[in-house]
Amino acid sequence: MRVPQIVAFLALMLVFEQSIAQKKDLNILIIHVDDLGASDLGVYGSDFYETPNLDRLAAEGMLFTQSYAAAAICSPTRAALLTGKYPARLGITDWIRAKFQGYSTSGKEGEYEIFEDRPMKTPKIQGYLPLEEVTLPERLQSMGYRTLHIGKWHLGEEGFHPEDQGFDINIGGNDLGQPPSYFDPYISSNPNPHYVIKNLPARQEGEFLTDREGSEIINFIQNQENRFFIHWAPYAVHTPIMGPEDLVKKYQNKQPGIQRNPTYAALIENLDQNVGKVISKLDQLGLRESTLIIFTSDNGGLVGNPDNPVTVNLGLRSFKGYPYEGGIRLPTIVSLPGQIPGGASSDIPIITMDWLPTILDFLETDSNVGDGQSLKSILLDQGQLPERDFFWHFPHYRGADVLPYSIIRSGNYKMIYYFDGEGVELFDLVSDPQEKENLVNQLPFLVSEMKSKLERWWEKTNSRLPVLKEN
Repeated sequence: MRVPQIVAFLALMLVFEQSIAQKKDLNILIIHVDDLGASDLGVYGSDFYETPNLDRLAAEGMLFTQSYAAAAICSPTRAALLTGKYPARLGITDWIRAKFQGYSTSGKEGEYEIFEDRPMKTPKIQGYLPLEEVTLPERLQSMGYRTLHIGKWHLGEEGFHPEDQGFDINIGGNDLGQPPSYFDPYISSNPNPHYVIKNLPARQEGEFLTDREGSEIINFIQNQENRFFIHWAPYAVHTPIMGPEDLVKKYQNKQPGIQRNPTYAALIENLDQNVGKVISKLDQLGLRESTLIIFTSDNGGLVGNPDNPVTVNLGLRSFKGYPYEGGIRLPTIVSLPGQIPGGASSDIPIITMDWLPTILDFLETDSNVGDGQSLKSILLDQGQLPERDFFWHFPHYRGADVLPYSIIRSGNYKMIYYFDGEGVELFDLVSDPQEKENLVNQLPFLVSEMKSKLERWWEKTNSRLPVLKEN
């Protein structure tokens, strides 16, 4: 063998060995924030909130501009992330009520909620993530990963908590959808024995909850000898909206933009600070280049009181809980230095279910599972994916103006189908990103085609559907 051939062979072997080492040593950190809106980070165009650490993370990795939650509310998206499946396939299509709330909307398939003043009865939901589902942490445990869940869980009561679904350690996760308080000892002003964060005993009065989460993660990381998977699901930035006093004062003295809530701004900046602390620890330990970081949210930003909004989803229509882009579009950043190019951006539509196959693909194991697609080729090579349709399903009445609906996005078009006779909305998201012009009358054939796709998807996923009440 000639010298140039030997050099080429050795170089090829070095690349192969590096690939094996990267696969062997890859750690995974998912930061799955609660209620963070699509424009709530500086890098995504916020006109008020400051997020220097997350902006830096985007500069070191890839930012997605058309990233979708699996649902416009939390529990369904969380179930989708852990299983890679559409919420409709799991029967978890609404947020799961916690025990302290004293009522339930959960039930078996074929059971319904009935409203006196509504024309349809709507299906009850699966009230927990079934143990039969093979979750991402269970898959990683089988590969030798040490697994940590920290923060919000919201996928069932006792017996269905993180430690029952593949996590070696659970700090803070139970049936709660929001914290009683953000300040240690994390107790509500109206105490309830069921309204308590699990495995998070008081340790320093007044310590802010997201600071505590960040501290616990750092403690976990620096005591690991094996590969690890961390599912960090901050209770931030969900209600009750609270923030560290110094940061609240900072934003009270700052010129507001369209976004203008100083306490919410403090809550976001505190989250950003803790993301920065965790990344700094990874750097100090020499783990940054072997840790895949996925930062995303579970649904769009919450408006709350329109006269004093929690946040504003700049450039998008509506907010959490609604079928418009403001309810389902997310900020999403992915970083793996040395492999994912820094400062990259992708406008390819993606969705929550994609993260499970993406992680499995990075680990070079079977990624053909669930309803998502691996994004590895996009992340490493800025490649493309075959065009696909996206679906959402919320067959419930909620509040005065949320009607049972399903959504399909096909290419640039998005159709919202309302079950109770309120009609159909069709939007071109490229020419009309704020969903102002309903094209249903101009494009009746497209509406018919998309409705047929939706019906086939309902059947494929065994979706629970609302039905008209009998007279």
